[in-house]
Amino acid sequence: MVLLAGAVITHTALAADSFADLRKVLQARYPEVKIVDIKPTPITGLYEVYTGDAIVYSNDSGGFLVAGPLVDTRTRENLTATSLDTRNAVDFSTLPLDKAIKTVKGTGVRKMAVFADPDCPYCKKLEHELVSVNNVTIYTFLYPLEELHPDAKARARAIWCSSDRSQAWTKWIVDGKEPAAAPATCKQDPLAEMRALGVKLRVNSTPTLIFANGRRTSGALEAAQLEQRLDAKKPGATSPGS
Repeated sequence: MVLLAGAVITHTALAADSFADLRKVLQARYPEVKIVDIKPTPITGLYEVYTGDAIVYSNDSGGFLVAGPLVDTRTRENLTATSLDTRNAVDFSTLPLDKAIKTVKGTGVRKMAVFADPDCPYCKKLEHELVSVNNVTIYTFLYPLEELHPDAKARARAIWCSSDRSQAWTKWIVDGKEPAAAPATCKQDPLAEMRALGVKLRVNSTPTLIFANGRRTSGALEAAQLEQRLDAKKPGATSPGS
């Protein structure tokens, strides 16, 4: 997607409403980039090009591309971020929660899932922020990125094979206490399944967070941001009596 950002390409005659033709032009010039779909924006003649993990904007001919957020100045809403959130939404009820480490804090009434690498520094930062967040159930999907952290898979398996997975995870990720090696009797772990799920959901970095309302985000959010996301309703939901 880096090659698309800020690129300027030769103007080609193309009907403004012909998304198929626009896709053809862009795909021919960037065959290495998968274009999932193209949609119009609130700006006449400007189109949103979605690649699965990013959004750029094109004029109707495919002659110019613009990278960066599109902002509604009336509301200050980042339309690019909103569109990515909507497109990348996940039906929380479809997640295989039995393959996750379950940690319940307080009433546990609010729910979130996290794809986490045990050796990821940002995952550790997130967990330190979660220390002050209460009344939440956290489902942690172990997602070691071996290409970045060679020891992460063995450590993830050791945590999964612990008698108390939640405690082993917390002691490692928050306190830095190394988990005991996985015993020989621990024959199965969900790491391969989680890798396949992550690929399906386009989880490209850790931590990736999925909230009960279906919205997702990446990175180590601060406690206040986590509280806001946990309390957010599903898109289009209304308050009682409204």
